[in-house]
Amino acid sequence: IIGLLAAMAIPAFTRVRESAQNARFVSDLRTFAQAFETYSLRNGAWPNNAGTGVVPAGMSGELSDASWTTAKNSVGGRWNWDRGINGNAAGISSTGVTASDAQMTAIDAKLDDGDLTTGRFQKYSGRFTLILEQ
Repeated sequence: IIGLLAAMAIPAFTRVRESAQNARFVSDLRTFAQAFETYSLRNGAWPNNAGTGVVPAGMSGELSDASWTTAKNSVGGRWNWDRGINGNAAGISSTGVTASDAQMTAIDAKLDDGDLTTGRFQKYSGRFTLILEQ
């Protein structure tokens, strides 16, 4: 009986955990997108490209959330500001993601069109990017 209960509980726990990770990732992306858009409106341009986990110069006021610089985000990756990468003018990326493509597709469905090859949220050679401007 205990084994049967455990067999039923583990998949449910996994789904709940994944759902929480997805919700956190989407929330963080929206918060960061708003911060970068505010910066762009105030300064007339996007901030310069920055390394993984590095707050771009001039963004310390808008990006006060310490979750940008933490070791890992909710899907196991690290945040990165991309300007002029993969043919896009500006985007927020997560690099080194440990979540499956299926999980990232579920995130894409919450943000965009549910297809990692099209739309505003895309996968580019190992990084998942929310495009702010193409």
